[in-house]
Amino acid sequence: MSERPADPAATGDKVRREVLGDEYVDAARGRASEFAAPLQELVTEYCWGEIWGRDGLDRKTRSLINVAMLAALNREAELRLHVGGAIKNGCTREEVQEALLQATVYCGIPCGVSSFRVAAEVLGELD
Repeated sequence: MSERPADPAATGDKVRREVLGDEYVDAARGRASEFAAPLQELVTEYCWGEIWGRDGLDRKTRSLINVAMLAALNREAELRLHVGGAIKNGCTREEVQEALLQATVYCGIPCGVSSFRVAAEVLGELD
């Protein structure tokens, strides 16, 4: 059974920076208002520390799961972020493509069309 990290906030900050990059994390925290600052803390500690910090799945697998879920939910901004993170986590373009094809079949063509557009833009920016 996978264990929870001892310090989810520190683990979350480390993992979030490794996957999304210091520039993104610093910018997200920097533009957070006093009102939204607790959300940044929650995302870092809970999403990136408690979940991404677990060792039950590797980061590559977590990335592919996120890509498919974000496509299904039509969350283009987050999908854009996580396609880039998936590549940083060792996913190939073909694996991202396969995850999006699977999401397309289970979630519908409009999901696939917008998700492939977003992913192609991100992958083009990485070239």
